Amino acid sequence: MKTLRALCEITKLPITALSTFSAATGYVVMRRELDPGLATVCIGVLLLAMGACAMNQVQDRRIDGLMERTRHRPIPSGAIRPAAAVMIAVCLVLIGFLVLWLVHSLTAALIGMLAAAWYNGVYTYLKRVSAFAVVPGALIGALPPAIGWTAAGGSLTDPRVMALCFLFFIWQVPHFWLLLFAFGGDYANAGLPSLTRVFSLRQLAALSFIWMLAASASTLLLPIYRLTSSAWVSFGFLICGLWLAWAASKLLRQSRRKTGAFSPAFRTINLYVLSVMTLLVADALL
Repeated sequence: MKTLRALCEITKLPITALSTFSAATGYVVMRRELDPGLATVCIGVLLLAMGACAMNQVQDRRIDGLMERTRHRPIPSGAIRPAAAVMIAVCLVLIGFLVLWLVHSLTAALIGMLAAAWYNGVYTYLKRVSAFAVVPGALIGALPPAIGWTAAGGSLTDPRVMALCFLFFIWQVPHFWLLLFAFGGDYANAGLPSLTRVFSLRQLAALSFIWMLAASASTLLLPIYRLTSSAWVSFGFLICGLWLAWAASKLLRQSRRKTGAFSPAFRTINLYVLSVMTLLVADALL
């Protein structure tokens, strides 16, 4: 039981599951049906993401040991040795790549490898030198829908997948910054650059407000780029966008009085992206 829990922790299963859902969304929106290929896309993306996360924990093991939030992770706590974690990571990434390549397409597999390489080779090191690393790092969250789209036979040059990936790119920046409100002190204690050391909480709330509004506006691109032709689904996107804009304005107002305003905004932005994905999948299948 402890071993299974350690494996789930080192592969960041909740985060990788969200990446898998976004890849599945891209697949279903392109294919417009459920077929056996959806399962293999999900397996391939999940394995790739789990492997990248495991490798990230190897790379960040010293930093994780310095932060209260992460010091109990499997490697800092001694539950898994770094060498074993590297083997787990390499095996997961290779199997995920092969599943996407052999069952679907080389394009989908290469996009998956690009996401892993960007996470482990660029973002992991960039966050040690820049408090704004999440902006280029947001590319990682934008790629899974493109994996699903190309695995379903779609083209990367299709404006529809560009609009979908753009939404995930914009969403990921405030998603991370809102999480930072809770753990910014931990980042600073570990010697990592943190926006909480650059801006006041009020300024950081204003910055998050702008990005949340951008994410809200990007929702409107989905019907514009014909990711749906349903008036009801388009109305649903509008409601999601307005809901996020309302949460952003509430965050800005409440940040003047208390730091606890950031947790509700973090929950809202996550529920927002899940709602958008659900609407896209429902529209494709109904």
